[in-house]
Amino acid sequence: MSTFTLASRKYASGEQPRKSPLIRCAIYTRKSSEEGLEQEFNSLDAQRESGEAYIASQKAEGWVCLPDKYDDGGYTGGNMERPAVQRLMADIDAGKVDCVVVYKVDRLSRSLMDFARMMEVFDRKKISFVSVTQQFNTTQSMGRLTLNILLSFAQFEREIISERTRDKIAATRKKGKWFGGKPILGYDLVAGKLVVNRDEAFRVREIFAIYVDTRSVRQTTLEAVRRGWTTKGWTQKDGKCVGGLPLTNPYVHRILTSVSYLGKVQHHDQIYDGEQEAIIDPALWKRAAAILEANGRDKGSDVRNVHSGLLKGLVCCCNCDKPMAHTFTTKSGKRTYRYYVCHVAQSSGYHACPSKSVPAEQIESFVVDRLQALGRDRELVSMILDRARAESRDVLEQLKDRKTTLERELRWLASDERRAGAASDADRLADLAERQRQIAEQVREIEGEIEEAARDELRRDEVDAAFAEFRPLWDQLNTRERTELLRAVIKSVEFDGKAGEVTLVFHPEMSRLAEENAP
Repeated sequence: MSTFTLASRKYASGEQPRKSPLIRCAIYTRKSSEEGLEQEFNSLDAQRESGEAYIASQKAEGWVCLPDKYDDGGYTGGNMERPAVQRLMADIDAGKVDCVVVYKVDRLSRSLMDFARMMEVFDRKKISFVSVTQQFNTTQSMGRLTLNILLSFAQFEREIISERTRDKIAATRKKGKWFGGKPILGYDLVAGKLVVNRDEAFRVREIFAIYVDTRSVRQTTLEAVRRGWTTKGWTQKDGKCVGGLPLTNPYVHRILTSVSYLGKVQHHDQIYDGEQEAIIDPALWKRAAAILEANGRDKGSDVRNVHSGLLKGLVCCCNCDKPMAHTFTTKSGKRTYRYYVCHVAQSSGYHACPSKSVPAEQIESFVVDRLQALGRDRELVSMILDRARAESRDVLEQLKDRKTTLERELRWLASDERRAGAASDADRLADLAERQRQIAEQVREIEGEIEEAARDELRRDEVDAAFAEFRPLWDQLNTRERTELLRAVIKSVEFDGKAGEVTLVFHPEMSRLAEENAP
């Protein structure tokens, strides 16, 4: 029954046996779930009692049980993120432990890689390892083989359970069913199904409406908190009331991005029709999603543009290669003069920058006039097309070069992996596998960007269609909408104060204007 055997000897007549050295034994216990831990005598107690009995049977060999308890209740054995196992390894490193006793090997770890690392530490620190219910000796090669086989089966069992769970979740999602988890605001959980809570559904619709109006998650959260709205509250089976907390920005963001409110369910990148009733109109949801995407691209600068700077975030100083900030002067509490100032001039003094600043109305009027004239200036349209196409080709080539480099790195890693496998270097294999996973994910992302770049190439008819309706469209837009339109067309506005010149750099994606303003 022991995994650790001390050498015994027969003593000659009259010879006194030597006193066995003291072997300090630490008992480690673990239970994956928290269920039953509140009982007076739970699984952790049973494991510890078994370990104490075994240590007592080895008392003649000098084994003593350490008083410290290393119990991990409610922690998976698939990783090392467990407080008790971390304390155990720290005490081993400090030389406080001579032997580790467990009820079964998989109590210590269900990961072959993690267990191999721990065994390396045990060998280095001369730590014995005992499993009360399994027969092997860690000091012999056969015992190590047996140990690894047992652990491999434990890991295999865990992976099979994980696969079955994932398959069950996927099948449930495809059928549009609620798989479990915390209830979401706007619905109650009744007999395993989501049923609309009318009061909460109204709040959800209002949150979407407020966001579309303010274009700010923070402002939406503040308004919702002002109205006294809270997170979803519900009562658990044990009668405990949870939730009902003040709304936070992340919580509101999750509401705005949840397809559940469209009557859908999502599994990874796939979206299926759900059993629950929709509580958000698809047009409102798409409008909120478009604003979220736009704010994500420019980090919400349009939301913070409270002083009507049409070119905020677009103007840069050619002489210093620095952005120009939108600011203004006030008199008697009223704004009197708006201008864009170079970051260098603002931080180091006006003498440090040849451009210094430019009146906001002057440069904004120039940019708008140039945009309005685009439809009549065929030479300028051709120049825009050529420049946009050149930029698109450059971006495409950069993406392809990056992909080629990453694919070459993957081939190198595969060669390293074969060499590490031949040398049975477990740590190296784990590192190589993780690096390969990360690089493969980058390659997939770049492939998507390459496809998108190929689709975005501009055509002359798209540019003509976009600017044909520019003048009447511009007059109907408010300040925020005008800012959005400028950002969609212009990549940057380069101001050279020394030469008194303004250069417009356009986006390759100008075809978006044609799509957004199509009848």
